[in-house]
Formats: sequence, C-alpha cells, structure tokens
Amino acid sequence: MTTRSRSGTGGPGGRRQLKVRLKTAKQRPASSQRWLERQLNDPYVAAAKREGFRSRAAYKLSEIDAKHGLLKPGKRVVDLGAAPGGWSQVAADRVRARDGKGQVVAIDLLAMEAIPGVAFLQLDFMDETAPARLKALLRDGKADVVLSDMAAQGTGHNRTDHLRIMGLAEAAAEFACGVLSPGGAFLCKVFQGGTERDLLDLLRRVFATVKHVKPPASRSDSAELYVLATGFRG
Repeated sequence: MTTRSRSGTGGPGGRRQLKVRLKTAKQRPASSQRWLERQLNDPYVAAAKREGFRSRAAYKLSEIDAKHGLLKPGKRVVDLGAAPGGWSQVAADRVRARDGKGQVVAIDLLAMEAIPGVAFLQLDFMDETAPARLKALLRDGKADVVLSDMAAQGTGHNRTDHLRIMGLAEAAAEFACGVLSPGGAFLCKVFQGGTERDLLDLLRRVFATVKHVKPPASRSDSAELYVLATGFRG
C-alpha cells in the first residue's frame, strides 16, 4: 500500500508530483522499500511512463544528445546493452531509422521487445562472435556512433563491481575503435573508482576529444558517469 502527500515538485517539464510513501511491510527489507519509494517518486520514471519510453535512462541519452549533438538523421548507431530499449528508442527517433535514413543496431543478453527501425541481436556482448555479428548488420559494416549503457550484475562488493563495469567499458571501447567511421563518437557508462586510466589513455590516442559527462537524469547520489569521445581518427 502507498500513501500520498502533496509535498514535492519537480521533474521533466516542471510538473508537480505527489510524494509517495510506502507503508512498511514486514516482509520487505528496508533497502527494498527505499528503492521502491525512490522509483515511485522519481520524476524521470513518471515521465518515461507518460511519454512511452521503456526506461528513465532514455532521458540520460536525450540530455547528452541535446548538448553534444551525437544523433543526427542518417547516422548509423550501435547500442550495446540495449534492453529494455530506452536508448534505442531515442536513437531510432533522432537518426530517423524508422524512415530508413539512419540505422540502429542493438545487442543485449536479455530479450527486448521489437522497436521500429531497430535491428536487435539477443546475445552476450562478451561472446566472441558478437562483434562480427553486429558489423554484419551495419550498412558497410561501419557505425557513426557507438553507445554503451552496459552494466555488470552487482555483487555487493564495490571494488569487484567497479572492475567488472570497467571491463565492459574497455571491451566496448575496443569494439568502437574497430567499427567507427572517421569522425565517429563513442559514449559509454563508467563508474567513479580510480581505474579508468587505461580506458582514457586508449580513447585519447584515437579520438580528438574525450570528456566525462553526467546528465541531469543521472541521479546525483550515483557514482555513474559517462565517457564521451568524439572525433574518431580512424
């Protein structure tokens, strides 16, 4: 059960939002209750439901793209770790994949419901066949933008979890370097933790500009960041 209070405003579009509090249930751990309350009171979660996006993560990509202009009509995009499909929805709309102008190719270990204009491959990105199968779906075997919102399953041990996410990020970067056309861009989720040097060194060798970005939709209390590399030198 929930109770609602009229305190609290904000969220996308500046809409007023009712505060939702969960009544404590004996069978529900406190951490689970806090997560549920945060979801229920998150304006981006509410906006995603209202506007037909599959996840609040869609707003992260929308905000980054609004500032940096990655997704233009006609671009070829690869979305790594795509499920449930929020980033693919945004990418398909902005590159006009539904009209056949741009192209979005997505991959995830989990199943994802079809999205118009998106070619989806259900496969672990770390499978040795994944890079070749993704390239085979792309026009001319090349991409203009590689997106990665991949995250490893958490273990509860911060150091281990950080190393796992960085392993995925480095694999995504290597793939991007092998598939991007000159001038291409790479956007990848990382977490603050001090072991990014190898990744940044690699990107700085082959991209004109490398920076960290944190869109407003990324929760302020999260260690989540995105690395944005633009101007691929080939």
